[in-house]
Amino acid sequence: MPESADKKSFRKERVGIVLSNKMTKTIVVQIRRKARHPEYGKVVEIAKKFKVHDEKSQAKPGDRVRIVETRPLSKEKRWRLVEILSHGHLDLKSEIDRPEQPRLEPQADRVSVDP
Repeated sequence: MPESADKKSFRKERVGIVLSNKMTKTIVVQIRRKARHPEYGKVVEIAKKFKVHDEKSQAKPGDRVRIVETRPLSKEKRWRLVEILSHGHLDLKSEIDRPEQPRLEPQADRVSVDP
């Protein structure tokens, strides 16, 4: 009897969005979930970031990925990339929401008149 068929994986799996891939073989994935506040009872959204091992460096910011819990790989990495579910691009809200700066026009129109 093959053990792999009977063996069930009890490792945690999560789906999230890649925020950064600026480290070698490491990506930062944000997981969002909704939970009820223990005291007030309001449903709040909780966001948590995980450092994830990406062996082939194939995930890009904005991609939706599936990650799985694994043994500690470094001080902060305990997750491994399983698959990329969909490709996407990360909207830089700071670029969109930033108010437009007024442009300073050259003041060549002014004529100085000396009395």
